[in-house]
Amino acid sequence: MGHDLWLVFRREFGLSVRNPTWLGIQLMQPVLYLTLFGPLMERMVANTPGFPPGDVWTIFTPALIVMVALFGTSFVGFGLLAEYRNGVIERLRVTPVSRVALLLGKVFNNALQTLVQACVLILLAMLVFGLRAPVGGVLLSLVIAALLAVTMASSSYAVALTLKDEQAFPALLNSVMLPVLLLSGILIPITSGLAPDWLYTLSRINPFSHVVEAERASFRGEITIDALLTGSIVLVVLTGLAVWWGTRTFRRESA
Repeated sequence: MGHDLWLVFRREFGLSVRNPTWLGIQLMQPVLYLTLFGPLMERMVANTPGFPPGDVWTIFTPALIVMVALFGTSFVGFGLLAEYRNGVIERLRVTPVSRVALLLGKVFNNALQTLVQACVLILLAMLVFGLRAPVGGVLLSLVIAALLAVTMASSSYAVALTLKDEQAFPALLNSVMLPVLLLSGILIPITSGLAPDWLYTLSRINPFSHVVEAERASFRGEITIDALLTGSIVLVVLTGLAVWWGTRTFRRESA
């Protein structure tokens, strides 16, 4: 399967390299949040009790990395729908390529793009806004971002192949991703000191809020705290389920 995986990844990576504009477009939104919204949070973090430990950039930058992984990969199913419409999926049914490789080759390329965007955000925050974070914590945050990208890309491909409708697909994603964004604490942390009890409880149900907290903990260098452990466990479970779902869907469509 390794050879098949490499062939699919190389094809997807080549397509991405030939169209780098899309990568910049995806990065534009988090960069704007970092440069235009981040400075507004400085006084909030300094003067409002209930925020997580750390300055505004150790709170906001890792959350934006999660945003990149969430929204940069949740819509990759559009490309698969285009391939389905053009008959690519039909042609793949008669090839000996591993069905797992067909999924993971695409997913790993999406994860690589997420890591590139995350590195750009981190460098921008360090060079322009003075972000200070331990090297080990930053590397751990990139691992978390990569796993989250694998989770969302696998789920996006599974949803796209299940719906097979380019109008229903974005409508469903928007209806799901908006509450995920608001309840994950990406823009403003949802803590017991800031949010009403009912909103805090809802945020605990959202698994991605734990991933955001794990990302923030890694930027603070707090490797052993409960937030990092809980978020990591939640993310590993989500990744396993998403890859299983995506693989199962690919196998069914390619049978």
